[in-house]
Amino acid sequence: MDNQTSWTPAPEDNLLGITDKGKINEIEARGIAASELYIFQLDIDSPVSVNLILEIHRIAFAELYSWAGKWRTIDVVVGQLVPPKPTRILNLIYQFIDNLNQQILLAKSLHEKVNVLMYAHYEFIKIHPFNNGNGRTGRMLLNIVALKFGFKPLELYYRTGASRKNYINAMKSADSGDFAPLKNLITKELTTF
Repeated sequence: MDNQTSWTPAPEDNLLGITDKGKINEIEARGIAASELYIFQLDIDSPVSVNLILEIHRIAFAELYSWAGKWRTIDVVVGQLVPPKPTRILNLIYQFIDNLNQQILLAKSLHEKVNVLMYAHYEFIKIHPFNNGNGRTGRMLLNIVALKFGFKPLELYYRTGASRKNYINAMKSADSGDFAPLKNLITKELTTF
């Protein structure tokens, strides 16, 4: 992962032609809020699905971007992470969803649930299925799983400050195979309703 995770597409890439980054961020934040509201209206007992992930992304970003709710068709590099080629995304997402739903069903202890939460977030980010908005969508997916386990939504980081650096460093460590920092971040955030 790289520290440059708050990338916003060029103004010509948004459907409204907005050039003011503050306005773009405001519209994106409104979309994220709508997507989070959608999550709270879900039947929490329903399995996670490919359509659910596409819908969360579409709701969050459709006001601004034509790629909202559509799989990535371009190669990307995220810091030192090189996500899979676009042609592999659909297969990887279906495998990920199958594994995730199975892990959700089997997780009983707190340790197992934390591992599923880490898997949900990190594996999704590794696949990086969208042109942009993967981190935000991945954190919403994490919160769907948290809700399934009876936890309140997690706030892994805030857009500015030390918590953002801690999150990015935890993701970099996970890229290197050390999941302890990410596990600590998730565990510290867990609270039940």
